Amino acid sequence: MWRRLFYRPEPLLVLTFAGLIVAGTLVLRLPVCHGDATVGWLDALFTATSAVCVTGLITIDTESGFSRTGQAVILVLIQLGGLGLMTFGAFAVQLLQRHVSFGSQAALQDTFFQSGARGDLKSALRKILVLTFLIETAGALLLRAGLAGSGPSGAGWFEAVFLSVSAFCNAGFSVYDDSVMRLRDSQLIMWTLMVLIVAGGLGYMVLLEVWERVRRGGRRRLDGAVRWSLNTRVVLFMSVLLVGGGAMAFLFSGLAHPDTSLPDLALHALFQSVTARTAGFNSVDMSLVAVPTLMIMIFLMFIGGSPGSCAGGVKTTSVAIWAARVTARLTGREHVNVGGRRVPHDVVRRASLVVAMAGLWNAAGIMILANTENVGSRHQAADGENPGRELRFEHVIFEQVSAFATVGLSAGITSELSTPGRLWILVSMFVGRLGPLTVALAVMKRPRSPFAYPQERVMIG
Repeated sequence: MWRRLFYRPEPLLVLTFAGLIVAGTLVLRLPVCHGDATVGWLDALFTATSAVCVTGLITIDTESGFSRTGQAVILVLIQLGGLGLMTFGAFAVQLLQRHVSFGSQAALQDTFFQSGARGDLKSALRKILVLTFLIETAGALLLRAGLAGSGPSGAGWFEAVFLSVSAFCNAGFSVYDDSVMRLRDSQLIMWTLMVLIVAGGLGYMVLLEVWERVRRGGRRRLDGAVRWSLNTRVVLFMSVLLVGGGAMAFLFSGLAHPDTSLPDLALHALFQSVTARTAGFNSVDMSLVAVPTLMIMIFLMFIGGSPGSCAGGVKTTSVAIWAARVTARLTGREHVNVGGRRVPHDVVRRASLVVAMAGLWNAAGIMILANTENVGSRHQAADGENPGRELRFEHVIFEQVSAFATVGLSAGITSELSTPGRLWILVSMFVGRLGPLTVALAVMKRPRSPFAYPQERVMIG
């Protein structure tokens, strides 16, 4: 049974993340991790899942609900969840000079290198760890300087390290109860967080390729063009398009208070465009944001970051390939072409499947939350008074997509969800972190049909 379980990489990934969540829940339940009040089992499980899945949604305030020890535990869970427990396991095995199993290698390939990238896995893992800690260290140094200059009184190295790791891992956790709203006047802090978020959402293979090009001085072909891979070109193009387009859309959708100056509004628009795709920090109050702005954020959250990164969502490359497939069908072309290259059919099918499954999961989640939560006036009591605050339907949609895309942005309703609603959000974070396709392959068998049914056409449209 154990051999069959670990033969495929999908169950291995699911079990390692699930095991880390269970361990984190047990540790966060210890009294030494609690702050002003005792943390219950559901809150501990929710926080551990949100940290491991680098989401950032919380049912209990991180600043007051957890002690410094509890915050340190959350920081470790974010780092392990961001890099992936398999990375640390493989690195530890390498240090012990032991063989990394083929199942672990397949799981790591699927996590970081996507469609079977080749190369020395151990060398790539070493580069990933070194690059991660270098970026996080540089971010912590800059954030410490910003906190010392214009941050809250008493802010020190722990706050800087916590924010740096949370930003690069696209977790969205903050040591402050208002996310980073109290830090929005510091240009250094805001720009540092944006750079960390973008770097963490590009994907390790893209970062390594960019690093290699910079290190080698931009190796060029005879025609002078840099040999960027198709994956890197698509990721960079989509990232610039989404960040720039999102910022422009926020500028005209009423993101901040009408009295906000144009420079501050531009900074908030750019920051929220960056963080809405997966990071979860907010420099404005999400509960006061207008509906058109929420719809833009939902669109950005659904897409998310790039493959092989800490980000969630359906990924930039999946959307690019899906759009290219639609274009090819509309123009009557047989092959799907992106960036002057023909994309293999299996990659096109997988991208379409990921987008379709993500859409179905979120649609199901919205219906579930609409039935479990106090949306509108559906749960009015007999005396005509509605117990508790009524949740707006757009906020429920926002919460569901944010959980699935592991973004962590919330309109302030997470702590007001019912127990079934919290459990569903918890499952959505887990499925969104591993990807709906990975979870489906982990729990479903792969039947090998020895025959094919007769073909018959169906009317469409």
